[in-house]
Amino acid sequence: MAETKNILEVKNLSIQFGGLRAVDGLNMTIRRGQLYGLIGPNGAGKTTVFNMLTGVYKPTAGTILLDGENITGKPAIAINKAGIARTFQNIRLFKNMSVLDNVKAGLHNHTNYTAIEGALRLPRYFKEEKRITAKALELLKVFELDGEAQQLAANLPYGKQRKLEIARALADPKLLLLDEPAAGMNPNETAELMNTIHFVRDEFKMTILLIEHDMKLVSGICEELTVLNFGQELAQGETSAVLNDPKVITAYLGE
Repeated sequence: MAETKNILEVKNLSIQFGGLRAVDGLNMTIRRGQLYGLIGPNGAGKTTVFNMLTGVYKPTAGTILLDGENITGKPAIAINKAGIARTFQNIRLFKNMSVLDNVKAGLHNHTNYTAIEGALRLPRYFKEEKRITAKALELLKVFELDGEAQQLAANLPYGKQRKLEIARALADPKLLLLDEPAAGMNPNETAELMNTIHFVRDEFKMTILLIEHDMKLVSGICEELTVLNFGQELAQGETSAVLNDPKVITAYLGE
């Protein structure tokens, strides 16, 4: 399939839980290579959108196109293989596994050996494992974590755990979803994270969609924003214009 200009097109996306319409008629278009932000107050529906994009929830209505392919309602594994990867607000590393094995775990959805070849340790299994280890070490080197490859993930400082989670997600996605990557970080760590996100976008030719409450980070990296409030789009467009929209200031920034 030929590359499309828009990596993600969300059309009239909605989901209902009982009588509650958690997301109502969301439309959002993200161009290839963009840094795009999805913001809004707590409970606005941001994480619910991420859960629909990644197959955790099946939308009640609407369409999700990834690089022109309809992925609406597909299982999470199929969506991951199609090209969407995600990090979480609360870091979800395998804390008792090594740094290297955490990244290898993120790559195993993209192996080329069968379950039988893996169980019987046939030649293709060893060839693929060697390839995955090499790619994992390459990713760790990019994030300057290769020196800690054999350490337990639990022993890394918080900022490096965030880097490791992003490295693990980079198994060749078309779209990387970052869920509040600056949560729990101090200002120095946030500044370093900003540089890391820019680097990931530029080095890996990545398109990134993030949820974030840190407005310094949002204004510093996002080119365009969608603001949700009570599950509905409140504002959308270029970042500085959206953040200066009186509706956004009233509903979200509380000023």
